[in-house]
Amino acid sequence: MTQPDKDKFVADTNYANDFNTAIVEEFRANGGKVGGPFEGGTLLLLHTVGAKTGKARLSPLAYLTVDGKMLIVGSFAGAPKDPAWVHNVRALPRAHVEVGTESYDVDVRELPPAERDATYPKIVELAPVFADYQAKTDRAIPVFELIRV
Repeated sequence: MTQPDKDKFVADTNYANDFNTAIVEEFRANGGKVGGPFEGGTLLLLHTVGAKTGKARLSPLAYLTVDGKMLIVGSFAGAPKDPAWVHNVRALPRAHVEVGTESYDVDVRELPPAERDATYPKIVELAPVFADYQAKTDRAIPVFELIRV
């Protein structure tokens, strides 16, 4: 798998969908492991319900464990807007995840501003690319905790 073109990923829905479909297929075929630019990273598949459409949505995402919490970051590669999944979990803060070979429901809690600001440097320490993403945008990149139910 090749490194995605981040600008094209944000601007071109078809490109993003095709890339994500390949990630999902590789993830499921290899017990939650993927290669290429994500090799060695921790990925999950986030199942949400579209806030506008009510349709099932699937997003492969990196996750990090910080202070014992499973976190996902709405970076969208530093784009000026949040990724669609952020809107979906804000509207319905419950989701389903696939992590490795496990699959389970989660409550989704957005970190409030003070907690987000205290946590973001810890995220950057584990994954420095998130510093680059925050530097590219004026929005505060949201962080969400996934709580197994």
